[in-house]
Amino acid sequence: MGEHGKHRALVIRLTAIALSLALALPAPASACRLALLLAVDVSSSVDANEDRLQRNGLASALISPEVQTAFFSDPRPVALAAFEWSGRWRQTTILPWREIRGPADLVAAAEEVAASTRSETRFPTALGYALGHAASLLEEAPVCDRQVIDVSGDGRNNEGFKPELAYRNFPLDGVTVNALAIGGSVTLDEMVDYYRNEVIRGPGAFVEEAQDYADFERAMRRKLEREVAAMVVGSRR
Repeated sequence: MGEHGKHRALVIRLTAIALSLALALPAPASACRLALLLAVDVSSSVDANEDRLQRNGLASALISPEVQTAFFSDPRPVALAAFEWSGRWRQTTILPWREIRGPADLVAAAEEVAASTRSETRFPTALGYALGHAASLLEEAPVCDRQVIDVSGDGRNNEGFKPELAYRNFPLDGVTVNALAIGGSVTLDEMVDYYRNEVIRGPGAFVEEAQDYADFERAMRRKLEREVAAMVVGSRR
């Protein structure tokens, strides 16, 4: 065999080896480890002061040392977005999707949330519609290993279809939905029971508790730390 033939045979052999190794390796993980979508209640039960406590509390929670540690405990980024919700078809984005790759990204996201202003004040609590809207926003998110909806609120669904129908009719399979129950308009125990029985869903889903809106920042900080730090494996409800 001439030199050209030997070279061609070597190329073929190396190509075959590379192909067999590629087939043997597992598929690479997504570059993004988590798509986290925050849903903030601005229904009529939330007054202007409570709304500001939510926005400032969320912004402060995002840049707290504990939450920053959770965000950057893994080199892969977290994709983050947020919207406010109240009645049917009353949802407004307050933070478009962005990948959080470093502290500056997290600070910029927190500043955008803090600077946002409320779009609605007089509409009921359409939680099913909020979940349906969240499903459409997740379809626009970067491809990530996990998808989590973080919904906070102080009241039961009282307009439009219930969360149960949202789960039946929107592409939310495999999505974890966590909740932050806020006491005030109804008792905290009632809100926790409602969110636990009617709203949370998916692997490792949980309910965090805020005694009232003044307690929102502390509760959101704990919630974000738990959501972002590590994946909790569990069975779907």
